Amino acid sequence: MKRLAVYCGSASPEDPRYLELATEIGQGLAERGIGVVYGGGRLGLMGAVAKGAKDAGGEVIGVIPDALIKSEVANHDCDELIAVSGMHERKQRFTDLSDGFVTLPGGVGTMDELWEAMSWAQLGYHSDPVGLLNAFGFFDDLISFNAKMAAVGFVRPAHQNILISATDLPELLAKMESYTPHTPIFKMKAEDL
Repeated sequence: MKRLAVYCGSASPEDPRYLELATEIGQGLAERGIGVVYGGGRLGLMGAVAKGAKDAGGEVIGVIPDALIKSEVANHDCDELIAVSGMHERKQRFTDLSDGFVTLPGGVGTMDELWEAMSWAQLGYHSDPVGLLNAFGFFDDLISFNAKMAAVGFVRPAHQNILISATDLPELLAKMESYTPHTPIFKMKAEDL
């Protein structure tokens, strides 16, 4: 994996562990020679990931909608800052530029990015690993919900291992590196659906 898209919040929670985690993830990726593709913002966890990676000598590519550049939240310290027209184009660029996805704690936008990466993997728009860093138990309920969707039958057996979760970066990256792509819906026969 040469580059990973990192999805995370643009907010700065009161609990300092979240910003510290984001900085450590950016640093950890850079130290492993993995470039960061992220939302292009300078605030919150986003900004901390980028700063951690840059401070450790890593590559940082930001992808940000024009409207957010105009709001003066763009991080102009990125190696490359790509302006796009909107969120759909932003997520497509994340997919095009990355070899996988890592999701850190965040809010609605972060969840949108995670679920779309999973949905696109399930369909066959990409075959890259989709990682979830479950630091501090933040995603416990989401992991349980994903398991419930599978148990009820809304996630096919072939797609139940798309979401890769771990509680720390080394374990998550190891799991992502050993990920074997599944059979996407686009390649399944009607009787398999």
